Amino acid sequence: MTVLRDAPQTIDAFRDRLLGLKGQLPRRLQQCADHVARHLDQIALSTVAQMAQGAGVPPSAMMRFCQIMGFSGYTEMQRLFREALSRGTLDYATRLANLKAGGAGQPSTLVAEFVETGRQSMEALARDLNEADLNQAVEVLARAGTIHLAGFRRSFPVASYLAYVFDKLCIPAILHDGVAGLGHRSSLRPGDALLAITFSPYSEETLTLATHARDRGVPVVLLTDPPANRLAGLGDTVLTVTEIDFGAFRSLSAVIALALSLAVAVAARRET
Repeated sequence: MTVLRDAPQTIDAFRDRLLGLKGQLPRRLQQCADHVARHLDQIALSTVAQMAQGAGVPPSAMMRFCQIMGFSGYTEMQRLFREALSRGTLDYATRLANLKAGGAGQPSTLVAEFVETGRQSMEALARDLNEADLNQAVEVLARAGTIHLAGFRRSFPVASYLAYVFDKLCIPAILHDGVAGLGHRSSLRPGDALLAITFSPYSEETLTLATHARDRGVPVVLLTDPPANRLAGLGDTVLTVTEIDFGAFRSLSAVIALALSLAVAVAARRET
């Protein structure tokens, strides 16, 4: 198999090269190519061992694949994706193009992949959840006169679902939805609490509201993804949950499960 010497300089060039090699690679290298094509978004933050495990091949095969692609090794290939990540997240058109390049455009394939990533996300939640932080979050929200909910963009379905659940549980809650530019900041009162949901890249609207709440002495519970370094000091309690993505598309399987558990636990605590 010929090793290409000129490494791709852009993600589009990388994807084009992958397409050009399709059907020309030995079985294990094709497994590497197929896995990489479906998970371009994971390269920046994954080790060679993790990518190899996902492809079902030994790390040496993944290293060989990187060399076939024109890189000196995995580190150089990863650098391309880390630089792209630092410039911003992949837009949705690029995500769709990546999925098509990986041959995952069939509806049944998509369902199977999202079911699998949902399963992995739920297992990660059960394994990694910090029970002490969860209990603290429940305690803070159970004491609140009114629970304020904030979540914009991808987080909005979680915040709106929590508003629905809290209403059904007869727990006073206000959804800060930003409709018509109204932030409802004036509704934050001493004795309330804010449950803010945001994922990287974090919503500035959510961070601004959380900062405002802290300034007014209102405790803040943050629901976000790890490592949440930028949010250090912003929340009294920080709950992190990892959603495994497929083709840079992330479902809300684990987040919704955690949010519902949190709401029911708060209702049970308020009853005692």
